[in-house]
Amino acid sequence: MSTSVKSSGSRSENDQPVSEETLLKIAKEIAIKFIEMGRLTPATFDQAFKDIHTTVQETARMK
Repeated sequence: MSTSVKSSGSRSENDQPVSEETLLKIAKEIAIKFIEMGRLTPATFDQAFKDIHTTVQETARMK
C-alpha cells in the first residue's frame, strides 16, 4: 500500500502531494509581495526567487 509522489513533489501536512506547479505559484506570489514592498529588485530577483522557492518546497515537506 504505497503512494507515489513525483520526484520533485513534496508532501503537505495532510500527507498529500504538493505539485511543483503549486509550489511555483506560491513562490511567485511571495516574490510579487516582496517586489510590491520594495524588498526585491530586478537585480536580486534570480537568487531571491530560488531562495523563496527552496524555502516553500522545504516547508511543504515538513511534517
